[in-house]
Amino acid sequence: MTILVTGGAGYIGSQMVKMLRSRGQRAVVVDDLSTGHRESVPAGVEFEHADIADAARLAEVLSRHSVRAVMHFAASSLVGESMADPLKYYANNIGGSIGLLRAMRAAGIDRLIFSSTAAVYGEPLRVPIDEEHPKQPLNPYGASKLAVDRMLDELHAAHGLRSVSLRYFNAGGADPDGTLGERRETETHLVPVVLQAASGRRPHLSVYGTDYPTRDGTCVRDYVHVVDLCDAHLRALDWLDGGGGREAINLGSEQGTTVLEVVEAARRVTGRDIPVKQAPRRPGDPAVLVASCERARRVLGWKAQRSDVESIVRDAWRWEQRHRSA
Repeated sequence: MTILVTGGAGYIGSQMVKMLRSRGQRAVVVDDLSTGHRESVPAGVEFEHADIADAARLAEVLSRHSVRAVMHFAASSLVGESMADPLKYYANNIGGSIGLLRAMRAAGIDRLIFSSTAAVYGEPLRVPIDEEHPKQPLNPYGASKLAVDRMLDELHAAHGLRSVSLRYFNAGGADPDGTLGERRETETHLVPVVLQAASGRRPHLSVYGTDYPTRDGTCVRDYVHVVDLCDAHLRALDWLDGGGGREAINLGSEQGTTVLEVVEAARRVTGRDIPVKQAPRRPGDPAVLVASCERARRVLGWKAQRSDVESIVRDAWRWEQRHRSA
């Protein structure tokens, strides 16, 4: 079966392509390279440089490659940027998904796995957060992903589109062999930023808010390894192939870790001092986000295997050292 991977030149998408190939499945990558990297697509994988909002072009790609299912990673994904430029997020994340869904309908493809986010929930009313938690996103990024989740509900009811929305908590880590990892022109995610401070690529780590109602005053997040995320996508594909219809499923480790605890883990892994400076809170940052993954266990038979914070940091550090020397 040929799988189309949108955003397959990006952080999680490229890891997904690698894992699909290791399972003997053919992958085709569509990416506009606005944030992805062409060299992250493995040799031998067919690559289409395209904007997913271009439904006509995408329908042609889907038909030409005889695609049978789609994994959709292509999106703008930075909370802070979404607060500063909401229209970019509505255009890319909602408009792009509409283009993809139109193309899938034109090509007769009825299976989709969507990269969603815990940002759909907003400030938690209860922790851990399950999928029935109220959806009140605090930023345009979360709002744009929630809009696509709702479109998928409606398309299942109207046209029988079968899909799984996988709501990531905080993705982290890198391919264990050090060949794939997070690489952005402007990095804002905590683990790579901490490790850039450890390697000397930035002078210090800014900690945004130290007055949250948490055990050390910094935000608590649930970190999940990129390899575990991709394993969940493979299981979701199997679920759809087995006749599954429509689900939204959290992916996390079910363990909360504060910002300062991530810093301490990085100090242990790297053996280096990491300078820290306090900074004001960022708009749109909830105090605590920790997943309930009971549905992932029940529906997909999935549980995070590599998502302890030290493993995430260790694999990301291997990537940081390789990337810094590249």
